[in-house]
Amino acid sequence: MEKHDGGDCVNDGSVNDSRDTQKNRKSEQLDQFKVDNKGKKITTNQGVKVSNDEESVKAGVRGPTLIEGIHLKEKLMHFDRERIPERVVHARGYAAHGEFELYESLKDYTTAGFLQTAGQKTPVFTRFSNVAGSLGSVDTARDVRGFAVKFYTEEGNYDLVGNNIPVFFIQDSMKFPDLIHAVKPEPHNDIPQAASAHDTFWDFIANNQESAHMVMWQMSDRTIPRSWRMMEGFGVHTFRFVNSEGKATFVKFHWKPVLGVHSLVWDEAQKIAGKDADFQRRDLWECIENGYFAEYEFGVQLIAEEDEFMFDFDILDATKLWPEEIVPVKIIGKMTLNQNVTNVFAETEQAAFHPGNIVPGIDFTNDPLLQGRILSYSDTQIYRLGGPNFTEIPINRSVCPFHNNQRNGFNRQRIDVGQVSYHKNSLAGNTPSASTKEEGGFVHYAEKVEGRVIQARSESFNDHFSQARLFWNSMSPAEKKHITQSFSFEVGKVQSVSVKQQVVDMFSRVDNEMAALIAMNVGVNEPAGEQSTVEQSSPALSQERTNRFPYSLKVGIIIGDGFNDQEVKETIENLSKYGVWTYAIGEKIGKVTGSNGLVIHVSETFSTTAPVLFDSLYIVGGSAGNQAKFNSDSIYFINETFMHYKPMSIASTGQSLFTASEAKKGPGIILSDANTASSDEFVKAIAQQRFWDREIY
Repeated sequence: MEKHDGGDCVNDGSVNDSRDTQKNRKSEQLDQFKVDNKGKKITTNQGVKVSNDEESVKAGVRGPTLIEGIHLKEKLMHFDRERIPERVVHARGYAAHGEFELYESLKDYTTAGFLQTAGQKTPVFTRFSNVAGSLGSVDTARDVRGFAVKFYTEEGNYDLVGNNIPVFFIQDSMKFPDLIHAVKPEPHNDIPQAASAHDTFWDFIANNQESAHMVMWQMSDRTIPRSWRMMEGFGVHTFRFVNSEGKATFVKFHWKPVLGVHSLVWDEAQKIAGKDADFQRRDLWECIENGYFAEYEFGVQLIAEEDEFMFDFDILDATKLWPEEIVPVKIIGKMTLNQNVTNVFAETEQAAFHPGNIVPGIDFTNDPLLQGRILSYSDTQIYRLGGPNFTEIPINRSVCPFHNNQRNGFNRQRIDVGQVSYHKNSLAGNTPSASTKEEGGFVHYAEKVEGRVIQARSESFNDHFSQARLFWNSMSPAEKKHITQSFSFEVGKVQSVSVKQQVVDMFSRVDNEMAALIAMNVGVNEPAGEQSTVEQSSPALSQERTNRFPYSLKVGIIIGDGFNDQEVKETIENLSKYGVWTYAIGEKIGKVTGSNGLVIHVSETFSTTAPVLFDSLYIVGGSAGNQAKFNSDSIYFINETFMHYKPMSIASTGQSLFTASEAKKGPGIILSDANTASSDEFVKAIAQQRFWDREIY
């Protein structure tokens, strides 16, 4: 090996190169709208060639600017209108294209065309997002993550608009504006941004206790994911499958990341926010660009319609999940995100997702939170995207033909021909005409509905703490510790003693010991509440049971001149074999040379990167021009990595740096010498990612 370029992705053949991936139908449709300005002459939007794009038209070189300068007017007019309203929630997001492949047919449950034939592939567009923060906030805030997938099916677009948490704060959409008002920056000072650690949010929680289950998830590591590629997705709501015989089955949707579910630690997440606000979007972009595609298996939970009332929770309650040990997740396919967007605004920002976009064979239920979302999303898109024709924007266009009598409106792009724009008619043979069910026409499930008009909540929605307790029981000791620490941080930021006390009393109903510790940490009285008696657990809820792979994780190599060539070469080659990314970090960007002449390119310096941006460190050490500074910076990287429970490998030439640090020998620390091959052990440690039993300082 002549040279190793830090940051280069090594492809071991286990993934396809993104450049060679066959384009799907949606990508080909988008191609016709793409314009490459490279090598072209500048023109106005009317196509008139421009002779000067730097100075406005003036009366004399120092005279007043003239109103007849039409190019200036057009340029400023367009610039003044470049921004559209950001989403009220889920404003900060990022997206990618890909495809969904079905493993096995679901025709026994649904007529949905994209779920009929094993091996069938459907183009998709997936957007990940934060909920609370503005468009300019950071990626790593503690927050729920959106997980929205648009399937471009042959029967129309189907949108599965979910989150990375299977439940929600509230049961009825009437309360959604109140929830968001509470979690957004407080109106009197517009602080804090993208954070729930403030009075109004926790006041809302304490006085709307249906949120107990969701808040347990929010205080867990799930809300600070390591990567969108390592995060689950859920449809949240209960939907219906309907088959060709008209039989309905209740269904919940799941996305299971192939790489498993992994998270940051809170101190690390806060530091990353300052070092790289785009940490998660950069991760997705770079991995797809280098052929390390994001993959998720698609699963469904199914409950027969006749079994709707056999559980001790209401299956239509959005604050409840269906424990996988009771209702197993059936894996039916896989989504692969393999193509980055060409233009973030044109695709990601203008993408219009809507839970009401369904196809034949999939239908709604009476979940009151879902019902409100169906109402709200269309209004949102009309407001953001300038009118009812947002479905004609390229990213939102279906891949199948669409015909109707809707006409005109802002930003109309279709040029409809003919004199008829109504139904019924004789001038066009009563076309476009409706389709029968047999022809694929959408027919809502014929659910029997009866009852009085009323504004009330079903008594079956009244249990708010059983599943919150179930979640707590399912956590590992490390996860429980993190939840308690999260509560202590968030509630500790609350100024109102009354609100803090209310929160502590509320969550004593989940676990008395947890609530008592929070009370001590935030300075309020011992909790007064009766703990839930639920003793069951659901192991599937713990991240500790997740998959372990080193694939696409990042290792920083702390290195200077004079390293052991053979030892370092073998380690780097072995890491590359397992799909691990390596970045050489040194005193300055350039080359470092081993004791026998091996040259490695240093791509990062201690000032251009940070230890929190890596999943692991390889401490090689060596000599530098400013040895004292090199040693000091290296020790800082070691201490930070050790404190965040990450693995490290210490080369023979790096032993003195490790000894000088505050890190200790123990779990996840691989010590080697020039005669010991330890790179396989290092790979296993990288795959584990965290060593929670490590004694920190």
